[in-house]
Amino acid sequence: MKTRRPRILIVDDEELLRLWLGDQLRVAGFDVFVAGSRREALRIVAAEAPAVVLLDLRLPDTQGLEALEQLRKADRDMAIIIMTAYGEIETAVAAVKAGAYQFLQKPLSFEQLLVILDKALETWRLRHQVAGLRQMQRWASDKVTVVARSEAMARVMEWVDKVAAADPATALLQGESGTGKDLIARAIHDRSPRREAPFLRVPCTAIPENLYESELFGHERGAFSDARERKRGLLELADGGTVLLDEIGDVPPAVQAKLLSFLETRTFRRVGGLVDLEVDVRIIAATNRDLAAAARSGTFRPDLFYRVNVLPQRLPSLRERCEDIAPLACHFLDQLSGEFHRAKPQLACDTVACLEAYDWPGNARELRNVIERMLLLGEGSELLPEHIPLEVRIGSSVQPDHPAGNGAIALPTDGLDLEELERTLIQQALAAAKGNKTRAAQLLRLTRDTLRYRVEKYGIGAT
Repeated sequence: MKTRRPRILIVDDEELLRLWLGDQLRVAGFDVFVAGSRREALRIVAAEAPAVVLLDLRLPDTQGLEALEQLRKADRDMAIIIMTAYGEIETAVAAVKAGAYQFLQKPLSFEQLLVILDKALETWRLRHQVAGLRQMQRWASDKVTVVARSEAMARVMEWVDKVAAADPATALLQGESGTGKDLIARAIHDRSPRREAPFLRVPCTAIPENLYESELFGHERGAFSDARERKRGLLELADGGTVLLDEIGDVPPAVQAKLLSFLETRTFRRVGGLVDLEVDVRIIAATNRDLAAAARSGTFRPDLFYRVNVLPQRLPSLRERCEDIAPLACHFLDQLSGEFHRAKPQLACDTVACLEAYDWPGNARELRNVIERMLLLGEGSELLPEHIPLEVRIGSSVQPDHPAGNGAIALPTDGLDLEELERTLIQQALAAAKGNKTRAAQLLRLTRDTLRYRVEKYGIGAT
């Protein structure tokens, strides 16, 4: 897996200095961009999001601290190192007070610059991580916290608020395993008028078929050979509250009929009982199956499907909302560090990039397990890419379509339009990522800000 090299922007009107310093920094392992003016520097910052800027305050299109102020407005997390000539020390000190990270006096000592760059990059990493946590939104109640910053999950939480207020209508949560269906069900309950009443999760896949009716509806004494006492079912125990039927698609056909009757009348009989019992329970159903297709094929009752499909919501997979991976990883790290009584390590930027490049077929559940393994087996104050399980690192690597060692694109004999090629590649990446700009940027080896700049530049109508 390729790690992202730190990006450095050199802003100086002396071309020879830009060329010399750029060559030295590239050899030292940095991605380098150069600008000879304030305007060009602002354009590169918007497009490439460098971690550190080496800035000469004397530029042809600005004077004094103006360039510093505008660069800091463009990116507050970026570390700016001032390069100053002899006799400009007072201005450099003023620049540090105005937010610059440090200043260096010309002629530059490259060894000294590397030391300062190393510290500046560490500062940038911490600022970047804190900025990501600030962007993270938490929807919390007394018992549940939903962590996300994606638009997709923001829409889900808006739906949660509406459904919570629409009590007692039945809700249907659909999505892959591990997308958090039980968490969203709990969020609906906790935001509803039923929040002080019981919330019971019924794992439909874990109940033996011959015990379904007894577990859900209860039984009377003597109803069958082992029924030595009357037993109240889960629906009765949850009276006034909410019941989550987790994986309702696996409920046996015989029980589906009785469940349909309950949803229509809100009454039921215990197994072996003669009296109809009425309870006030809200039902939330959840499944990772396509219930509509199951209803069409006859494996799930169509009338029951229509009854539970009153307020449907599909939960997006984690690969559809890559921007939630970093905040979720931090959240799980917080949780697990406390649970295992360990000092909380930091996630390195390259580690986050590797996690974001993986498809997460097990979704948030798989991410939590990976973070737990990294915490328990990792060492030091920072979790690095090598701490990530091998299967995730391999899955994060995008394999080239061309033969190894030959990544070049053949130039047609009559030439090509470079901008049109770039536009086409961006459109293809957005199509492959289904409009997800974070994933499209990963496919193109760009930052999300760079992709957004080029989408705007070419007027590409991405969603």
